[in-house]
Amino acid sequence: MEIGLSSDIPTYSGGLGVLAGDAVRSSADLRIPLVAVTLVSRKGYLRQKITGDGVQQELPDEWNPAQYMRLLPRTVTVRIEGRDVHIRAWFHDHESPVGGLVPVILLDTDMEENAPDDRQITSYLYGSDSAYRLRQEIVLGIGGVKMLKALNFRVERYHMNEGHSSLLTLELMRMNGYDADTAGDMCVFTTHTPVAAAMDTFSYDDVEKALDFPIDTLKKYGGEDRLNLTLLALNMSKYHNGVAKAHQEYSQKLFHGYHIREITNGVHPFTWTSPEFQRLFDRYMHGWANEPELLVRVGKIPNEEIWDAHVKAKAALIDDVHESTGVTLDPEVLTIGFARRATGYKRATLIFSDLDRLKEINRKWPIQLLFSGKAHPHDEGGKQLIKDIYAFRDRLKGEIEVVYLENYSMDLAGKLTSGVDVWLNTPLPPMEASGTSGMKAAFNGVMNFSVLDGWWVEGCVEGVTGWAIGPGPDEPVTEERRRAQELRDLYNKLEYVILPLYYSMEDEWTHRMKNAIGLIAYYFNSHVMMRRYASEAYL
Repeated sequence: MEIGLSSDIPTYSGGLGVLAGDAVRSSADLRIPLVAVTLVSRKGYLRQKITGDGVQQELPDEWNPAQYMRLLPRTVTVRIEGRDVHIRAWFHDHESPVGGLVPVILLDTDMEENAPDDRQITSYLYGSDSAYRLRQEIVLGIGGVKMLKALNFRVERYHMNEGHSSLLTLELMRMNGYDADTAGDMCVFTTHTPVAAAMDTFSYDDVEKALDFPIDTLKKYGGEDRLNLTLLALNMSKYHNGVAKAHQEYSQKLFHGYHIREITNGVHPFTWTSPEFQRLFDRYMHGWANEPELLVRVGKIPNEEIWDAHVKAKAALIDDVHESTGVTLDPEVLTIGFARRATGYKRATLIFSDLDRLKEINRKWPIQLLFSGKAHPHDEGGKQLIKDIYAFRDRLKGEIEVVYLENYSMDLAGKLTSGVDVWLNTPLPPMEASGTSGMKAAFNGVMNFSVLDGWWVEGCVEGVTGWAIGPGPDEPVTEERRRAQELRDLYNKLEYVILPLYYSMEDEWTHRMKNAIGLIAYYFNSHVMMRRYASEAYL
């Protein structure tokens, strides 16, 4: 449904879209014969403005696809609510510096042949109501298969990235005489959702109005009571996977009777490495961008050069913060970054749980905090979190500098994950299916300080690659005890381990930065991820 190609093309809302973009980038680097299909989302997701007291304002983020890609001559039609809806396609070539190329097809219904409402189907990323979302997913799934066929792509595997595209299985069944086994043999399904409540479902009354497909077959594969697109994808795929080991284990419990495998997410090496570290890696580990396993040799880079690259990346971030907010951060002060979608389970305000303790720590070892992230327009809880951070900023004024950077984007994510000293992540387990921002930080030697959820269960070697907050996923503790241990770890490790290391033992700190690169970045990247998909799911 979304893909992060660049900050200038706002066809993504967060990590799921950026992950899709990284899959395309790595596939091009590795010359994997892959084509990506998504919606054009002409009006984008949202451009965020925040008032002085922390109120998020959502502005349109319109863009013109003609500036970035070319329009293809072929069109297809799908039946929606008894009408023919015409679909055209924009074509974006992602070309790798090493010569590989992956085409991206962006479906568009803004055509004169369509009724006014149908012209808007591909306008808004993640439409606000159920009927609109169902129309979008018909265009994405059924329209996507038809467009690939019209463009003469010979597709052997259809990889559904989350359940949004699973209606493509209906078109595959129709193409194969309603033979579900034949259609299922062609499908791969990756689930990113750790809770059933977050899955797309539709009433069969709405489905019958919108879709031209035998309802009995839909109920057989998509659920008896409501059409569940995740269930449809599971039933119509011969390969299923979660996106981290911990997520696979949780998904196996959630989806009884299905064999859920695991392929841990990754990030694109070159895209998420700052220019300072790109130059450093080029000098010592030629070819690292296309063979990130070479980063395991980071030990041969002198400590002072690692530190110097970080100092330059931090200075670039501090300059950007000053330019965008007027706030002047201190380059000598340990800087903690927290940036991701503003929603309740991410718990962005956990570090403010005990302000007196935080102030006491700051008096011994100064800290400064950077936040960023958008709340979904209908997520009032997420919007309140932003207001809360602004309120804490005001309460800490004069003691701890707290800055919220508006309009989080791929460009801003790159600057933050390379320029801070510590990357903080505090989700409520098991809600973080994987998470990838900490992997981006690791490519730049930035240390992770995170709750043991998602990928960090695999990546954390305590005190070596970073630090854990709270108990592990297998520890049987009550929520009350979990919260108490999380706060204890958060404040104690910050005060007694992280800050003394940063301020008093620069060589030891730099050594751990190398660990982040050589023990995390070398493995948690989208080259490894796409090689695993190619060998385990596609072949």
